[in-house]
Amino acid sequence: QVQLVESGGGLVQAGGSLRLSCAASATIFRTMGWYRQAPGKQRELVADITRGGATSYADSVKGRFTISRDNAKNTVYLQMNSLKPEDTAVYYCNADYIGRTIWGQGTQVTVSS
Repeated sequence: QVQLVESGGGLVQAGGSLRLSCAASATIFRTMGWYRQAPGKQRELVADITRGGATSYADSVKGRFTISRDNAKNTVYLQMNSLKPEDTAVYYCNADYIGRTIWGQGTQVTVSS
């Protein structure tokens, strides 16, 4: 069973930065990404990245967040800068593993104003 383990969440003041990491227990040959879910809202895509490094971002995070990937470590990262209170959410790692969608357990990011 492939697992995704996230780390790096926490509490930060507005304008601050955090870096999330997500390590997969097996090689992921397809897209990996980050989603987030705020209280009372639907889960939404934040950013994703193909194995070749092609990226896409939600409009709300463009220019502030950067997704990257280390294929040798089966790990995807999300560097979050200029954080805003509206970025507060549980952030979930996601991977397309041989056609199946795999989710991590989530990590809380809280941005105080």
